[in-house]
Amino acid sequence: MIEWQTDPAVAAAHFAHRLAVETDVSDVAAAVDSGLPGFVLLDSRSAQAWAQGRIPGAVHLPGREIADRAAAELDRSVPVVTYCWGPGCNGATRAALALATLGFRVREMIGGFEYWAREGLPVETDGGVRRSAADPLTAPAGISCGC
Repeated sequence: MIEWQTDPAVAAAHFAHRLAVETDVSDVAAAVDSGLPGFVLLDSRSAQAWAQGRIPGAVHLPGREIADRAAAELDRSVPVVTYCWGPGCNGATRAALALATLGFRVREMIGGFEYWAREGLPVETDGGVRRSAADPLTAPAGISCGC
């Protein structure tokens, strides 16, 4: 049984903090579609994963290389949104931590590349850009979650 002993103020502070450091696939897609997202989208996966597919316009900087390369390759005045494979992977969280430690403003895109692709958003490979049909469990046709 779940015990409901969390003070509402503690819960509110927790969820407000999460919203300050996370974003979701839909919000990132809308920002990218605007043409002026206001951030750099960073793919923290391996070179092999990047080759399999990526979000168009993303910058590739594997998480294990952030400490060595970020200062030279990213502009600290531009916020960064990190992503990795999906909800079962904490690579984007580790990448965001590494960037924050280096002084970058950063958010993690929850859902990662998995939910980007599952929602039918554009996926780029060396062969071009494609869109798959949206998975009805993540983006039902004609239905908005209303959030």
